[in-house]
Parts: sequence; structure tokens; C-alpha cells
Amino acid sequence: MPDVPAVAARGPISRPAPLRQAVYEALIEMIISGRLMPGQHLVEADLADRLGVSRQPVREALQRLQAAGWVDLRPAQGAFVHSPTVQECAQLLGVRAVLETYSARGAAEHATADDVARLWVLQQAGLDALTAQDARAIVEANAALHSHITTLSRNAVLAELIPQVDQRVRWYYMPIAKPRGNDAWSEHALIIEAIGAGDPDQAEALMRRHTQNTTDFYCRQIEAAAGLEL
Repeated sequence: MPDVPAVAARGPISRPAPLRQAVYEALIEMIISGRLMPGQHLVEADLADRLGVSRQPVREALQRLQAAGWVDLRPAQGAFVHSPTVQECAQLLGVRAVLETYSARGAAEHATADDVARLWVLQQAGLDALTAQDARAIVEANAALHSHITTLSRNAVLAELIPQVDQRVRWYYMPIAKPRGNDAWSEHALIIEAIGAGDPDQAEALMRRHTQNTTDFYCRQIEAAAGLEL
């Protein structure tokens, strides 16, 4: 992997928040969005220049990112963006599946006609992003749709738990957003129909199948990539 990505820099970050926190969050977003790729060497000076800060908050952020599993610090080599394993994928997306299926069930029990109409608006945003082949927009539309389903479940505990895995889900989803897109958004439509029909059993079953399909697809991608590197 090249030391310096060719994609456009994020630009200087805003400073109202503590600088070290702002740098930490900026680097996470750069990893999630693919501006920093798995396995990529992270050079403190380059990152500091891209973010318009000194090297010290970048160094501190990299330490925190290692502890959180976003970055690997290798002795005598430096920092590298973490490359998720199949096991990590299965574990995280498995947890997400449990939460999301429960959300879909609750949404089918509580959603109003206006709520369902909003889901169709979010669905169309995803289809538009898919037509444009804009991976970042697809990921954001996917997150917005799933988030709204969680909101419709009227479950405060779910609303608190799901954001804890959302960043990782967006990160994992980025490389498969386009190849998985047609199937994923077709599955979304069936889930919305079940929610609109007020059928919690069907909504739950469809969401379970949807999340399992995403998990299987992502894990196959990782395995294929690992095979190419051998």
C-alpha cells in the first residue's frame, strides 16, 4: 500500500472540540470512508499536514486508534490501518444482526403510515446513490435507513446500543456497497413492505436474512482478498 493516499485530503478540521478528540474522530471517518485503506501505512507528518495540525495530536490519536482496533502499531515499522479479519467481521455483524432484527420487529409493531412513507424516501435515496455508483452515498443511505428502522422500534435501549457498532458497520460496508447494492436494496424494499403491513414476524425474518446475506458477502470478500495475497 502506498504511504500517501492519492485521494483528496479532508482539509483542516474545525477546532471547537478538544483538538486530540477532533483528530481522533477525523481519522476514524477517513478510515470508514476509505480515504485511509486497510493495511495502509500511516505517516504522522502526512496526516498532520492533511488535517492542519501538529504531529503530537496525531500521535496521540494513533495510540487511541490502536486501543480501539482501528490501527495496528508495529514495532520499528509504524502505524497501519487495521485489516479486519473474517472472525472480526462475523462477530460484529452477528451482533448487529441481533439488534437489527429486533428493531425490524418493533418497527412493524409501531410504525405509522407516515413512518413507512419516510422509509420509502430513504429507500429511494439509496437507489439513487446506487444508480450513481457512489459508494460513500450508498453507505450513508444504508445507515440512514437502518437507523430510522431502529427509531421506529420505539426502543430506547436499541437506540443506544446500535450506534456503538454503527461506525464499524459503515467501515465494513464501504467496500461491498456497490457489488452488494442491487440485492441489498431489493431486500430493504421487502423489509419496508413487511413493516408497512404491520407484520412483525415477517419483518424480523426478512431483516435476519438481510443481515446474514451482508455478513456472508463481506466475509467472502475478505477470504477472496486474502487468497489473492497468497
